[in-house]
Amino acid sequence: MASIHFQRRITFCVLLCFVGLYVADAQSPAESALGERLYLTQCAMCHGPQGEGGRGPVLAKPKLLHAPDDEALRAVIRFGIAGTGMPGTRLIETENRELAAYVRKLGRVAPTVLAGDAQRGAQLYLGKGACVVCHTLAGNGGVFGPDLTGIGASRSPQHLRASLLDPTVDFPRGFAYISVMTRTGRKLNGVRVNEDSFSIQFRDAAGTLHSFWKSDLHGFRKELKQSPMPSYRTKLTPSEIDDLVAYLASLQEAK
Repeated sequence: MASIHFQRRITFCVLLCFVGLYVADAQSPAESALGERLYLTQCAMCHGPQGEGGRGPVLAKPKLLHAPDDEALRAVIRFGIAGTGMPGTRLIETENRELAAYVRKLGRVAPTVLAGDAQRGAQLYLGKGACVVCHTLAGNGGVFGPDLTGIGASRSPQHLRASLLDPTVDFPRGFAYISVMTRTGRKLNGVRVNEDSFSIQFRDAAGTLHSFWKSDLHGFRKELKQSPMPSYRTKLTPSEIDDLVAYLASLQEAK
């Protein structure tokens, strides 16, 4: 009897420990509201209202590359990530803690099950889809389009699909499509690499870098909402789009 009583006490203590951990981790309604409010004002512009990703990485997933635990997440919120577009904040400790807890809450989602096959998608990326012609992946490929290394960590599958069907739904920060006419009548176009008040540098689809003084051009046009990338709506079948999305979503390793 004494042994049974002792085992029950041990079991009860273990249960209390788990309950205590849950209570410590849980947010009150007021704390959750504070975390959500901070997220919407500080983070949503880059990471999406629901953590679905945008300019910044997807946050609605259980594991974050730069924040494997809560302490690391709070450090990222406070100090940012050097060499990236992620800045630090000036939040007080309580705000930092509640924002981190809310970000973790966004990550408590069931893993997305994709309809496509990533291996077939990889073949499409290199072949029929011709993505490799314009995009760089792990240092290989074209340089006309954005680098897709780690794209699966920064864009949700839904976002990737939307971009394939309509490339104008999202543009990298600073993206511009340039069209110029020289004084000799030569027409050139490409993606902006650099620009200041007096000069423009852009790269054409063949990867050639062009540089001009604006004063030397007969015509100059800058399109901020035009994409040279074609829609894949008619280029690929629905099942092929599923496969390509699955492959792009699998590219989780950051640059």
